[in-house]
Amino acid sequence: MFSYAPSFFSAANTANNHAASLPAWQRRGWKMLRWIAALFLLFMSINVLFPPPDLPAYSTIITDNKGQVIHAYLTPDEKWRMKTELHEISPLLQQTIVHKEDRWFYYHPGINPVAVGRALVKNIMRGRVTSGASTITMQVVRLLEPRPRNLWSKAIETIRALQLEWRYSKSEILQLYLNLVPMGGNIEGIKSASWLYFNKNPDHLSLAEITALSIIPNRPTSLRMGRNNALIVSERNRWLQQFEKDGLYPHTDIADAIAEPLTATRLPVPRMAPHLSQRLRNSGQAMVQSTLNSELQLKTEKLVADYVRPLRIYNIHHAAVVIINNQTHAVEAYIGSADFTDTIDGGQVNGAAAVRQPGSTLKPLLYGLCIDAGMLTPKMRINDVASNFGGYVPENYDQQFNGAVSMEYALSHSLNIPAVKMLHRLGKEKMVAALVKARFNQIAKDEKKLGLSMILGGCGTTLEELTGLFSAFATEGLYHAPRYQVQDSSQRPSRILSSGASYMLHEILSNIERPDFPVHWQATGALPRIAWKTGTSYGRRDAWSIGYNTKYTVGVWVGNFSGQGIPELSGASIATPLLFRIFNSIDYDNDKNWFRMPATMDSRMVCADSGLPPAEHCQHVTTDFFLPLISPAAVCNAEKEVMISADERISYCVNCVPANGFKRKWYKEAAPELQAYFDQRQIAYERIPPHNPQCQRVFSGNGPTIVSPDNRAEYFIEKSQPEPIMLRCQAEADVARVYWYINNRFYKAALPGEAVFLPPKRGR
Repeated sequence: MFSYAPSFFSAANTANNHAASLPAWQRRGWKMLRWIAALFLLFMSINVLFPPPDLPAYSTIITDNKGQVIHAYLTPDEKWRMKTELHEISPLLQQTIVHKEDRWFYYHPGINPVAVGRALVKNIMRGRVTSGASTITMQVVRLLEPRPRNLWSKAIETIRALQLEWRYSKSEILQLYLNLVPMGGNIEGIKSASWLYFNKNPDHLSLAEITALSIIPNRPTSLRMGRNNALIVSERNRWLQQFEKDGLYPHTDIADAIAEPLTATRLPVPRMAPHLSQRLRNSGQAMVQSTLNSELQLKTEKLVADYVRPLRIYNIHHAAVVIINNQTHAVEAYIGSADFTDTIDGGQVNGAAAVRQPGSTLKPLLYGLCIDAGMLTPKMRINDVASNFGGYVPENYDQQFNGAVSMEYALSHSLNIPAVKMLHRLGKEKMVAALVKARFNQIAKDEKKLGLSMILGGCGTTLEELTGLFSAFATEGLYHAPRYQVQDSSQRPSRILSSGASYMLHEILSNIERPDFPVHWQATGALPRIAWKTGTSYGRRDAWSIGYNTKYTVGVWVGNFSGQGIPELSGASIATPLLFRIFNSIDYDNDKNWFRMPATMDSRMVCADSGLPPAEHCQHVTTDFFLPLISPAAVCNAEKEVMISADERISYCVNCVPANGFKRKWYKEAAPELQAYFDQRQIAYERIPPHNPQCQRVFSGNGPTIVSPDNRAEYFIEKSQPEPIMLRCQAEADVARVYWYINNRFYKAALPGEAVFLPPKRGR
């Protein structure tokens, strides 16, 4: 180490000696280069130690699908500072601002030495500061970091201007200037002024409007748009004449601009779609282009407000609507409440995003899943009779039973018992999985808690989610998450139902011969063809009606945000009329464009009594849709050939049929639960005679079904007055007698369906 130092100093001395031997002009050149390098290193050090100021926060702007501003929010410092994007800086705007403020903007490094020298001479000659020689870059610095107007501040602005030029392009610096320039009051930037004074984007401003705005920053207090328009016009025209002298614009353009009147005044900020705007505001972007269609939004807002107003007589105060375009999957209208400004009655609550009970609106999905699982077709029969599912005993809306009904009847009449029965057969796990795939967030959270009651509304969902689900029916069962932003293309579609099952739902849900068609609807002829489903939650707290056609899916919710139940509230009578009005308004006369039957399905003849392909003895047949290789292919079993005695009093099995003296007869075979339904309502039907009592029959079919007591139920015994437990079962038609055993001990013999009572004892 010590031996190396002399070599180093020797090299340095050699360099100095070499420099000393150079001509004077070369020595001055080397000296200048060293000074430049030193200044550059100093600048870079300052740039690292004292970086340029952070960029300001901008007002969040929500636009519609065409880019028109529909809502805006103040910055945290209570300013209207809307960000002007680079593409909004038109050549006319750029040329006018640069020529007026800093015509050498594109040629200097942030400071203009010529302008500085000229300003220095003027100030010395006049003995006071008359010119500041500020470039656009230096003005941006002053707007970012306001300081007192003195020489020290000027020096800092100079360094900061160089920093900005080092970090940003000229276009970005001009953009910053246009975003920060004061425009009077709490308005900053060209875009804010353009919208709040002229109600248009900056790239749509005329030469006269641009010039009028460009002079306000020089005197923002005295030149107030809407208050001092005459003074602004005078200053504007003076600058326009200067532009003509400088050859910036031709005489005809200047003359037209001078003749243009100035009627601008401070306008209110657009406040359309407040609920969706509040949601999109949280995205963190300064500019959010929503998918809303402004015309459709305004039209729907008025329809909702006008519809809810007379409902207040019944103490019904709120409604929400979501409209999705089925081709683009974009949400084109979004109404969270009938009146956002109603602060007394909770108008700010977003009813479209509120978690509510869906009533019967999930039934179409259930039946569609059953179709795809090969369990049902529209004409297949389901028994709508009293049923017990492990202690859960559902009831229909009208508390009545309908016997054996087709699937399409059960869906169009929104019967509860068939729906619960099919969910029990399908398995709630498959239903929950489909809903989770369709982004039902509350159901995903409550997955472990849900039971069979979910199909009747025993779960939580939102209008957004339900409308998105029904839009999947309209797109051949392919679910696309609803889009709220134009640039949102990240969502991947997922298959919820097959195209065939979706088409069957279209045909069932578009039938108007159903009980949930509004009784007082007077415009039936003007109603476009739509498929729809209603729902009413438990306690009449929520009324739903979700409908769709090839173009739109519309979701309607009506009720009270407080959750108060109203006797008059129902999906059919309250929500559906609003749904019809909306479709009449947004897609009138669209009957010709209906869904086409997909190639994955077909139609076939089936027995009307079972919905299965007809057997040899089926007399009544009808047409039904089905999915080849998926739908049930077994022939109809609604009728059964039975061997009976000549007097038709007893029946025989194959083990006891006599050699002669018997005959064969066809009977309609009813399930035990359906037989019980017929017996309770005294409905006549041809019974299969009881089995030959002399024969010990070996059952080949289903054994008796115990309907009471409930499986795994607990009974609490009152010691002083113990209530007996009822024993009842359902058996095949040819069963004449049943034998009850309690804990493997014979208790009593009885007729099928006969109630037997058991005095309770403590234990299992």
